[in-house]
Amino acid sequence: MAEPLAHDTLIQDSWRRCRAFGLDHQSTPSFDQLPAEGISQLLESQHSLVQTTHQEVLPYYENILSNSNCLIMLADSHGQVLTSWGTQRFIEPKLARGFSAGASWMERSSGTNAIGTALACAQAVHIEHDEHFLKANRFMTGSAAPIFDAQREIIAVLDVSSDSYLPPSHTLGMVKMMSQTVENRLILNLFRGEHFQLTFNTGLSNLDSQWAGLLIFDESGQVLSANRRADNLLGISLSRVMIDSLFKVSLLELLNQPEGLPFSLQAAGRNRFQCLLKRPRQIPVQARVFTETAPPKPASIGLKTLHFGDVRVEKAVRQAERLLEKDIPLLIHGETGVGKEVFVKALHQASSRSQQAFIAVNCAAIPAELVESELFGYEKGAFTGANQKGSIGLIRKADKGTLFLDEIGDMPLPTQARLLRVLQERCVQPVGSSELFPVDLRIISATNRALRELVQAGRFREDLYYRIGGLTLELPPLRERTDKQALFQQLWQQHREPTQWAGLSAEVLGLFEQHPWPGNLRQVSSVLQVALAMAEEQPIRPEHLPDDFFVDLKVTPPLPTGEFLDGSIDLTQRLKAAGGNISHLARELGVSRNTLYKRLRQNEG
Repeated sequence: MAEPLAHDTLIQDSWRRCRAFGLDHQSTPSFDQLPAEGISQLLESQHSLVQTTHQEVLPYYENILSNSNCLIMLADSHGQVLTSWGTQRFIEPKLARGFSAGASWMERSSGTNAIGTALACAQAVHIEHDEHFLKANRFMTGSAAPIFDAQREIIAVLDVSSDSYLPPSHTLGMVKMMSQTVENRLILNLFRGEHFQLTFNTGLSNLDSQWAGLLIFDESGQVLSANRRADNLLGISLSRVMIDSLFKVSLLELLNQPEGLPFSLQAAGRNRFQCLLKRPRQIPVQARVFTETAPPKPASIGLKTLHFGDVRVEKAVRQAERLLEKDIPLLIHGETGVGKEVFVKALHQASSRSQQAFIAVNCAAIPAELVESELFGYEKGAFTGANQKGSIGLIRKADKGTLFLDEIGDMPLPTQARLLRVLQERCVQPVGSSELFPVDLRIISATNRALRELVQAGRFREDLYYRIGGLTLELPPLRERTDKQALFQQLWQQHREPTQWAGLSAEVLGLFEQHPWPGNLRQVSSVLQVALAMAEEQPIRPEHLPDDFFVDLKVTPPLPTGEFLDGSIDLTQRLKAAGGNISHLARELGVSRNTLYKRLRQNEG
């Protein structure tokens, strides 16, 4: 993604172009006005764009800009005006034709101006009075932002102009916001709700804003379209990628997230986002069960892959297997990151309910005020802000399948009472309704907290504790497991790319064995993903591990050793000898490409 030009550079470049077009400051803007027939054809061809922009922009004008002396204009990718909203009282009479449909604001005919310059540099701009190249245009200021389509092609420009002072940051921010809103709507209109829609942002408070990232993807996980905000949040240009390569989640896990309920995802980097999933509108509620379409990875979930000889985990698996088809509730206890959800998913897939829904609910992640309505559903109009169609709730979505209540120790007491009734009566009563709906489901709970202590403290119902804990299974922390080495190899196998055959060096396996792993298996996965990215096709060595890994070991992160470290080799010569092949030289020196790039830059400096 190209870096935006600095404002001064942008103006200087524009003035240079204007002189090359043969303009001078005294030139009169020609606007290259289309004839009447051409205007009709232009508006007919851009009818959909004009209509969409009108729907998205008008609320901004009516609610924010209507009290200001400004005009909003929409122009196409050739700078030709399509329509406008607002006042034209400030426009110089002799230039009025430039603000009507069919007039062009390209720099070659109108000099430096918000619309033409935004098109020329493909970025949002703010042009002050005296920054216009033509003196005739210096009666106004303007801010403009290009509108991109789903293929990242500029299809239009939105402009806000006035003869009054417009605060650059405010007006530029406003026009960027409007253009992003239009872009989002164009993407959604293009796919018409026929595919999955993932909205994500840095926090819950801005999840429903136009600044949220937007991804459209199909059932195979192929990303079909994304807005520019998604590019910026993920740090890459999204084009024909699989969605499970963008986030640390399998396609199956993502597709089975509850619709309309925020959940968090970690990107392939370290950023964590709040997300909302919207399913294709043609898929009925009863059919919202998804399976992997790609062949399973080496580490696909299965009871046999949960342990490699650890006695405690083997015991838990054996006990759970015996209760697989019994109506006896399970409570899984263990530290954060030990794999409680993976364990439960394996049980679900091994059971007769495997083809039905698996609904995972993190009780700690749902605001206390929303827990009951999300779990039990609600009637339309049950409370302020309720969906007009109502909601069936997560429990009924899990009907015939498995409901996994993670972090159940954080469930509010009033909700605990209602859950107890569901377990006893096998019926759900939505909020605001007097009707009972029968449900057939397997409920498995998990917690990292000591529920007995919560019971004694009065923060967890004793009757519910005994109801969900027919059998309590303890999953040991990674540091206590006896099958760590096999687990490390399995996780490496799970996260490596098909071309990455080199494994873990003996030195790294030794460090892994010594590490306390406070984040358990989740932490191992994170460390391995970073290491694999750094090592590329080499065996993973200590210098490939992230610095955070060594904090828990209380040792200093290692550096590359040998002649590379002491600087005794001429990297420039070695690179020439390798034919300029960075990857080949990195393998030869035993370092990652990133490390080699860094040293080459230092040498150049």
